[in-house]
Amino acid sequence: MSRLRWKLVITAMTILILCTGLAAGCKPEEGAVSEPSPSNPDQPQAEGKQTLVVLTNRVDLVENGVFQKYADQFQKSHPEAVVEFDAPANYTSDVLVRLSTRTMGDVLLLPNNITNEELANYFEPLDAEMFEGMRFADYKAYNGVRYGLTTGISTEGIVYNKKAFEKAGITDIPTTLDEFYMACQQLKQAGILPIYLNYGAQWPMLEWGENLVGSMAGDAGYLNNMVYTDAPWQLDNPWGKAIGIVKTLIGHGYTEKDLISNNWEMSKSQIAGGQVAMYFLGNWVIKQVIDAGADSSEIGFFPFPYDNKADKRYVALSPDWFVGVSKFSENKELAKEWIEFFVKESGYVNDSGFLPVEQTKTSELPQLKQFQTFNPIYLERQSPSDNFLKLGDKAQIAFWSGDYIQEFIAAADLKQAFRSYNEKWAEARKLIAP
Repeated sequence: MSRLRWKLVITAMTILILCTGLAAGCKPEEGAVSEPSPSNPDQPQAEGKQTLVVLTNRVDLVENGVFQKYADQFQKSHPEAVVEFDAPANYTSDVLVRLSTRTMGDVLLLPNNITNEELANYFEPLDAEMFEGMRFADYKAYNGVRYGLTTGISTEGIVYNKKAFEKAGITDIPTTLDEFYMACQQLKQAGILPIYLNYGAQWPMLEWGENLVGSMAGDAGYLNNMVYTDAPWQLDNPWGKAIGIVKTLIGHGYTEKDLISNNWEMSKSQIAGGQVAMYFLGNWVIKQVIDAGADSSEIGFFPFPYDNKADKRYVALSPDWFVGVSKFSENKELAKEWIEFFVKESGYVNDSGFLPVEQTKTSELPQLKQFQTFNPIYLERQSPSDNFLKLGDKAQIAFWSGDYIQEFIAAADLKQAFRSYNEKWAEARKLIAP
């Protein structure tokens, strides 16, 4: 049994024990969608029908019926299919338990913190034809076998409410870090919260870590290159500078005061209404802010000015979640057809404000056109190397979860917090050679 498999089993057993002993208190997280049974040959189905269970992180699109519209569209060409959606409230952690118990449904988003080598243990290889003309085709591949198709392309930047900027008297978009801080001060003086971190939701904090450090370094392989040093976390390198920016924003009262509660859904309405001015997130959130009540003309997007060098701004071009087929599905061919439909035909990529996955298509989103006027230098993000992921696993650092970024931000002594993580990293490197 692989280390990851054993780790997942232990995690699942721990949760089972806790739920058995504390049955009254072990409840689904607020906002979670009830879990349908996974695809199972013993489960009774309507005659001539195939039930396809799709796991997703998009609780909002399940609850508002958008995903059901996609399912209805799919069923027109696949009348034998009955599509059911399962949207855990915390997909990043919940899906690891699903892998260990094989309750993965038929189609699911590939976890970001397992190695590509491990993908064959849980996912079905996808046909080569599915990847023709697609970006990031080999991002989730091992030994030439591909296991996932990306559901969208993003770049990170500042999503902002134009009316909030106007009310605060901001006439020029900040292109340096000092100008950004000045804009925050103007917004605060105008009674507008400058920026919502969504610290309490945890996962958005990865923007200030894994997603920002490569851009600050101008190096698409920055994370993978961490395997060659015992002490990647330093105050004077991109990690220290990125966390330092967040600490400055919090220290000056430019962020939400309640850093504990998960107010993700509420924050979108506040950005839409202009009570909050900015997010630092991917372009995918623009459509969600518009859906929360903003007019598209009121929302803008510009590169985050992480330093004072206005003449050169690197930004990451990143794949969103990858979607694949469970190795344990009884409906593998139908699952592959759903994936092709979902990414290429359903409209999800455009509806969600992503850059197109297909290389021949271009985005018509006005906010992305505005972003392009700043002449950013795009870095196509590299797939995390297996050594990087193995080191993270051995050092017990949950990359892309946001939790350890929270720890850095909350640390009274960031140098000491970095030292602690460097020690764990160095110990892991002794056991896993790069």
